[in-house]
Amino acid sequence: MPRRIFTVFGGTGFLGRRIVAGLLGHGFAVRVASRHPDKIRMSSGTEDGPTPVRADVRDADAVDAAVSGAEGVANAVSLYHEGGGVTFRGVHVDGARNVAEACRRHAVRRLAHISGIGSDPASSSSYVRHRGLGEAAVRDGFADAVLLRPSVMFGPDDALLTTLAALGRWMPVIPLFGQGTTRLQPVFVDDVAQAVTSALAGNDRPERLYELVGPEVCTYRELMAMVLRSTGRRRLLLPLPFFLWDGLAAAARLLPAPPVTEGQVALMKRDNVAAPALPGLRELGVAPTPIRGVLDTLSSAPGLRPSR
Repeated sequence: MPRRIFTVFGGTGFLGRRIVAGLLGHGFAVRVASRHPDKIRMSSGTEDGPTPVRADVRDADAVDAAVSGAEGVANAVSLYHEGGGVTFRGVHVDGARNVAEACRRHAVRRLAHISGIGSDPASSSSYVRHRGLGEAAVRDGFADAVLLRPSVMFGPDDALLTTLAALGRWMPVIPLFGQGTTRLQPVFVDDVAQAVTSALAGNDRPERLYELVGPEVCTYRELMAMVLRSTGRRRLLLPLPFFLWDGLAAAARLLPAPPVTEGQVALMKRDNVAAPALPGLRELGVAPTPIRGVLDTLSSAPGLRPSR
């Protein structure tokens, strides 16, 4: 019996490589479609690893070839800052449309498109707006696509807890987004990857939209305080008005790797929690992981705790 084939776009990223590992762990054949397939680094624990495929989501022909013959497709491609000719529209809208239309042409059984809570086609933020427009493009291209909107994700090598812990190590004063009162519902990246696998490969017909969040709601200030406690540090938390963050993000666009982006600032202006009426992790058979247990593991990394 031939192995079931799944294609993962963005399979070398923070979430994507965990989706790939999860699918491999179920014994499926996995294609990793990426602009940089040479970056694939996977410890799947399986004899057969993923098949690297060079494919830029903006290239419709390359996307078509990567999708051909696949039972399911996950689009985990994400862009947080524009540069080098790569734009939010090109990746989040045109690229998402290319993937969806290729799935329709090849009669793919299931498409899982990973977006994010807060995606809004009417937003004044270019990042948030194009995320929302991308969802609409996916719906137009593949009507039965499953949209998965995770909250801010945490896990080893993340851009959230690891970054906050590093700030606590190096900075005596830590700036907050606004008053630090934006509510977050951080979700463990492994839980999101497991949910994507369930949506792609499960026998049950999934819903068309999920919001994936952790079990705890906290403000940004509370989260920062939690991180500092776990690393044994005391720091001053300084509220910083959003207009200053907007200016910093605009200036940071000139850098090759901006420490803060306009998209990140825009997302921190609104609560990032799930809508109560929408299904989430549990409906996909995943028990949400509390942030504290993972935080203890992350904060024990070398250099994040003060020396004694």
